[in-house]
Amino acid sequence: MGSSVLPKGYVQVYTGNCKGKTTASLGLAFRAMGRGLKTYMGQFMKGQYYAELKSAEMCKPYITIEQYGKDTFIHVQNPPLEEDVKMAGIGLKKAKQAMNSGQYNIIIFDEINTAHYFHLITTEEMLEIIRTKPDNVEVIFTGRYAPQEVIEAADLVTEMAEIKHYYEKGVPARDGIER
Repeated sequence: MGSSVLPKGYVQVYTGNCKGKTTASLGLAFRAMGRGLKTYMGQFMKGQYYAELKSAEMCKPYITIEQYGKDTFIHVQNPPLEEDVKMAGIGLKKAKQAMNSGQYNIIIFDEINTAHYFHLITTEEMLEIIRTKPDNVEVIFTGRYAPQEVIEAADLVTEMAEIKHYYEKGVPARDGIER
């Protein structure tokens, strides 16, 4: 495989109300693997089984995924449940350790924007990641509702906009496509 070092890493944000944010970040990880780069993905608020977990196992040691959430969807709670805050804090610590370990070229903070929206992660914690990331590490934040301050601090921001979705016709999440 090709080079295993990024000369310069940037901050990317994938946000918006349509599907595809996690999928886009995994596509980047897959492309990076073809160049010998290693990716760590920390999934906030996710504890459910998704097929990408099995796929990542097939891509070791190039793609590693860890989940920091329960196996149920989180709902708006104000204040959030203590267990959810604790899991997000543990995840944040692990993902930051991975970012600073020198073992990974790309760190994906999957659904961190949504974790922020649900008051599990603060804007300041997200900005600290951006300020303290090593120069040669690419950082990606995914999830709906990216905070404006993070959008402004990022180098690349992509918004997934829903134009049309088959969910509106009652099509449930499908194995291998949405999960």
